[in-house]
Amino acid sequence: MPVRVTVAMSGGVDSSVAAALLLEQGFQVDGVMLHLWAEPGARENACCSLQAQSDAAEVARILSIPFRVLDASEIFRRKVVEPFIDTYIKGRTPNPCIICNREIRFGFLLEYALKHGSEFMATGHYARIRHTPEGTYQLLKGKDTNKDQSYVLYTLTQEKLAHILFPVGDYTKPQVRKIAREYNLPVTQKPESQDLCFAAGGDYRGFLKRHSPHPLRPGPIMDTRGNVLGQHHGLALYTIGQRKGLGIAAGEPLYVVAMDADRNALIVGTRKALGKKHLSASDVNWISGKAPESAIEVDVKIRYRATPAPATVVPTPGNEVTVSFHSELRDITPGQSAVFYQDDVCLGGGIIRG
Repeated sequence: MPVRVTVAMSGGVDSSVAAALLLEQGFQVDGVMLHLWAEPGARENACCSLQAQSDAAEVARILSIPFRVLDASEIFRRKVVEPFIDTYIKGRTPNPCIICNREIRFGFLLEYALKHGSEFMATGHYARIRHTPEGTYQLLKGKDTNKDQSYVLYTLTQEKLAHILFPVGDYTKPQVRKIAREYNLPVTQKPESQDLCFAAGGDYRGFLKRHSPHPLRPGPIMDTRGNVLGQHHGLALYTIGQRKGLGIAAGEPLYVVAMDADRNALIVGTRKALGKKHLSASDVNWISGKAPESAIEVDVKIRYRATPAPATVVPTPGNEVTVSFHSELRDITPGQSAVFYQDDVCLGGGIIRG
């Protein structure tokens, strides 16, 4: 009997080609799309819009595979949307895609797939998995360096990697589009969505104003010496490194360098003040399942699109690490993730605390 795989289909070209490649390799493929929560004004989540559902269903018809839409709206609201709001209110900047991958795609959906007879679940992520001679699994960057998505997958564990496939990880985006054309798939030239999927218009500031359980509190804008320069409209509406929209006048450009939640103060400074050489991170996941016994030399990404920077990572008690960069970095942002690499291998990562 062919090995059964559940493919998480989004109606985009990457997951569609993932399904086609698995069929070509002899797997029995089922397609599933998740129906996710969206605020009422948005009418539908950008990741599972009616058009996306129609596209995914048409791809499934062409490939002759079963397809269904699975309701995950309530768990998505609880596990992704509510923590997103809470993190912003605390003056930090979250990455909801990382939470969604941990809790929804490789939590809720993976559990569903295994429970309903699949041995594997596959997605269209640009990443790779290596099974080592020692019997463990490594998460690798995708072959297409411009599309590599290992950053948003660093929360994966050994148990989950044993049941995951990334069929497009060995291809470049142009190659994936070429394969889609060969299969006559209608999504060949479909653009990728870059907006916040569950907010109307992709506007997170407007979303927070509409959905925060507490009114956003105005407070002082202060320089690094404590001088009050103006007033902000709520810490959640700003992010580290922001320059525009501060509403203050100064003799040189000023940037958001910190958020003091205790004083409800937005701290601004010069471009030089943005440079930092250290960070601490918590909730660290080591993909190997075991933290290093001592300091290790790695490259660290502090945002999805950031350039990896050489650093020393030191594990500390409580599932935390300290990271010391070889050179100063701009825009180290609490709430974002610091993800660790050695060459192509993603070792894991954690949430930046400060």
